[in-house]
Parts: sequence; C-alpha cells; structure tokens
Amino acid sequence: MSSETSKEGGCLCGAIRYRVTGEPVATSLCHCKTCRRASGAPTVAWAVFRSSDFAFANGAPTCFHSSPGIARTFCGKCGTPLTYQRESGTGTIDITTATLDHPDRFAPACEIWIAHKISWESLNGPIPQHSGSSKQ
Repeated sequence: MSSETSKEGGCLCGAIRYRVTGEPVATSLCHCKTCRRASGAPTVAWAVFRSSDFAFANGAPTCFHSSPGIARTFCGKCGTPLTYQRESGTGTIDITTATLDHPDRFAPACEIWIAHKISWESLNGPIPQHSGSSKQ
C-alpha cells in the first residue's frame, strides 16, 4: 500500500496495529451514552471507512457486543477502544479517530447524538449537530 492512500493506527501499548486505505466516508463526534461508557470520555471522534479497506495488521483485538448487532473492539492488554461495527452488513467500520497515527487529518464533520450530551460538555463550533444519528 502506498503511504499516500494507507493510514495506520493502533492502541496505546502497541500490541494492536491496523491499516486502512481509501478516504473516510464520514467523520463525526459522538455524544451517545454507549460511546461515552465504552471510552470513558465525554465524546468519541469517529472516522468511518469501508470495511473492505480495513485490516488489523498486528495483533488481535478483543470484541465486545455493546448492544444487539453492535461489535466494538479494543486492545485486551491496554484497553484502548479501536472500532465500532454494525453486524447488519453496512459495509463500513468506525475507527476511533484518536487511535490513527495522524488524527489531525480527520476532523469531525458533524456532531451526533447531542440529545445525549453531558450538560457541561461544549459543542464543537460551526459543524452541523444532530440530536440523534446523522442519518435522520
């Protein structure tokens, strides 16, 4: 894979590494309760890619089904949240933006689930905000 189209990332301890090609189909900042609990943070930034463009390059993550039909992966050694994927065959995988080696390249284009936002958390300026999913 060329360095121009390949993006890489991984967990805090380095046990898990992944590679993704192509460009994201979406980027967002999520305020939902499930993402908050899974990450231990008030929001989670996501970069969404085609599943066919994603592969774990080193190590095997642990998978947790956070709700029916939803698989989240994380490093079983250090706990870093890595991916979110619907098992219904959407053809996409959400990658936690902060785990990419160059997360600055993938700024969120919108905020989602702001109806679940923690009251003291600020919204992110001029980007569109959605009370639920961006696919409303």
